[in-house]
Amino acid sequence: MSRKTRVLSNITQKSRGKYLSNVMINTLLKNGKKTLARTIFYRALKEIEKETSRDGMRVLENAVMHLTPLVEVKSRRVGGTVYQVPRHVASRRAIALAIRWLVTAARSKPSKPMELRLAREIIEASQQRGEAIKKRTEIHKIAENNKAFAHLKV
Repeated sequence: MSRKTRVLSNITQKSRGKYLSNVMINTLLKNGKKTLARTIFYRALKEIEKETSRDGMRVLENAVMHLTPLVEVKSRRVGGTVYQVPRHVASRRAIALAIRWLVTAARSKPSKPMELRLAREIIEASQQRGEAIKKRTEIHKIAENNKAFAHLKV
């Protein structure tokens, strides 16, 4: 039996929000302080609702959908040369990467509380702007430039 689970688009709306919130909280987690991560996440959602006057989870879903990469590059060493081989990304990994990029971009911003930085980054990603979107386009450009090596096995 396959260990892969259903893709996000097949999951019901309620389950999708729960899945995204769990992944986001676990990505925010530092030093085992899950309660703090949960507090930061839900405060960020409230801040999003305040700023955009839309449901925070919908804005988060929209941001994650804009951020999910279609391809990624893996390094492959052939005869002393390292090639960047483009490959398709599984849906769960794509979502995990998107959320990781969101959190990393929010952490890299200076000062302000984390919930404000996270809310700002989620809003920017839902509008297809921000550092996380730059990361996605950068990965896609690298994959596009190295598509000649797609025939190599990783």
